[in-house]
Amino acid sequence: MRALDLFSGGGGSSYGARMAGFTTVGAVDLWSIATRTYAENFPDSRILTTRLEVIKPKNLLRKIGEVDLIMSSPECTNHTCAKGSSPRSEESRATAMQLLRFAKVFQPRWLVLENVVHMRPWSRYPELIQELQVLGYYVKEHTLDASEFGVPQKRRRLFVTADREAEPPDMKIPTKTRPKTVRHILDKHGAWPVQPLFKRGRAKDTLKRAARAVKALGEGTPFLIVYYGSDGGGGWQPLDRPLRTITTVDRFGLVEPAKDGPTLRMLQVPELRRAMGFGDDYRMPVGTRREKIKLLGNAVCPPVMAAVIDSLVANR
Repeated sequence: MRALDLFSGGGGSSYGARMAGFTTVGAVDLWSIATRTYAENFPDSRILTTRLEVIKPKNLLRKIGEVDLIMSSPECTNHTCAKGSSPRSEESRATAMQLLRFAKVFQPRWLVLENVVHMRPWSRYPELIQELQVLGYYVKEHTLDASEFGVPQKRRRLFVTADREAEPPDMKIPTKTRPKTVRHILDKHGAWPVQPLFKRGRAKDTLKRAARAVKALGEGTPFLIVYYGSDGGGGWQPLDRPLRTITTVDRFGLVEPAKDGPTLRMLQVPELRRAMGFGDDYRMPVGTRREKIKLLGNAVCPPVMAAVIDSLVANR
């Protein structure tokens, strides 16, 4: 079965589709770092680096042929608190409506739209759902947490599924899978650079977060410090739980006991890649460290997308 990936990023949705038995034959994203990464992992797919608005769906259909599934993960920042007090861009939000243009021309059996749960209150969200129904799709919404699908990360996302021939089924949450934790992603033998936690100039807020962790866990127990952004958990977390949501910034530091005092290092790209649910075969050879973290923070967790697609296909 064949798929098209809109707002593909580095290929999280396509990776999940491949896990579900699909071949993604076309993908579109505006960011060149994303499309170059995508091409490394899906060399047989036609990847376009451009805005969806400038693509004529009929032309793309002629180039890649018919598809059974369209996946779409439109820009999400302007739906979330990640923007802080900055004004929201309605133009950015409206990119979600591009799915309608491609669905109308390609007419695939299935559609999957992924975004943050904050997309629901958007003023045009009901219009989007209604237009999908006008195109002949049965539509269902799901709010899914990646940690319930074998991903070592707490990550709640909205998945809108659509089927032209039948009501999409409810998602079944795996009940026999034990949640994976931070310990599943850590490089135990990686020679990553570390610094003393109590080095000169260390931010006071960082030390306060560390002190809260030590008070809760005791001396000599490793833990994570959560940098940047608001955090309702005191700015730290233990290692025996799934990682908190990965964002587009470098925000997690590992504190470990050492002979000369506790050390601190940031989680590394391979660790964050595992925390998103990618396998070790997923390649990220292009971009800076910051760009790679941004790419992962914007990605779709492949095991969740695979489960969503499996559910749809089982409904044939």
